[in-house]
Amino acid sequence: MKIDGNNFRKARFAEFLALADRVSTPGKPLRILDIGGTQSYWEGLADLWAGRDFDVTIINLGSPVSDSGAYHIRPGNACDMPEYGDNSFDIAHSNSVIEHVGQWPQMAAMAREVRRVAPHYYLQTPNLWFPVEPHYRSLFFAWFPEASRARKLMRRKHGFRGPYADFGDAMADVQSVNLLDAKGLTTLFPDGKLVRERFFGFTKSLTVVR
Repeated sequence: MKIDGNNFRKARFAEFLALADRVSTPGKPLRILDIGGTQSYWEGLADLWAGRDFDVTIINLGSPVSDSGAYHIRPGNACDMPEYGDNSFDIAHSNSVIEHVGQWPQMAAMAREVRRVAPHYYLQTPNLWFPVEPHYRSLFFAWFPEASRARKLMRRKHGFRGPYADFGDAMADVQSVNLLDAKGLTTLFPDGKLVRERFFGFTKSLTVVR
């Protein structure tokens, strides 16, 4: 069964817009920090936020500095953002990033920074317990031990990843994705409201909103 990621993305963005409308101040641009996002993401959804005054700073590791209209591209590390003071933005936004920053200590560091740089946040991540692993596009892939996943990647391609001739390269790929479940996400964001995105009764992704 095909999962239409674009429809899910639009539904999630509607949830973000509800938050944006609640916290925006008339006559002032809404300062958004998108952690690990892209300008094309916002442009692709521009018809949904038309008429709103958004000022969007987008950070990624090693990004060149660029300013274009409402968009400001900057280099930055999701786990350590000393260049931004407390509550420098109105909303911190992150879509499918926290599962890529490392193990629990790195995810905890990112969570602290997200909660620090803005009084409100919207952060989404795929659910560990959804049967289809989205990065590898394979059933139950995330539920196997790391070594088993690495061996699978050596045997054949999964999604757009692999195959690998070297076990170390396969293991590095496997360890670049660390999915969270509801308990893990709410532990990282104890002051956030948990929102479950469902698909045929299964929780496909998890979002925390403050």
